[in-house]
Amino acid sequence: MTEDQENLTGVRQSLQALEKRLEKVTAQMERTQIADYVQLMNRPFSLAWRNLLGGVSRGVGIAFGFTVFATFILYFLQLLGALNLPIIGDFIADIVRIVQHQLEGKTY
Repeated sequence: MTEDQENLTGVRQSLQALEKRLEKVTAQMERTQIADYVQLMNRPFSLAWRNLLGGVSRGVGIAFGFTVFATFILYFLQLLGALNLPIIGDFIADIVRIVQHQLEGKTY
């Protein structure tokens, strides 16, 4: 083989490697859905609407989660209050009493 043919073979191999790499990058870009993201950025009303719905759903989820968590804590405190522990029992009884008054609509 001549030197020109060797150079041509090397260039072909480099081009084939570059083509494979470009195919991989193209596949990765398609998986990341960049076109959908760009389209969303070009429609600000749609973006604002989605953000509003996301914020409302997060707020409702946090409120629901806190309610369940607080319910378990109050239940646990009532169980501890039933044990009549000297210092802790009085403190827990006060907390439970305050919560019950609030639930009945009375101010403490």
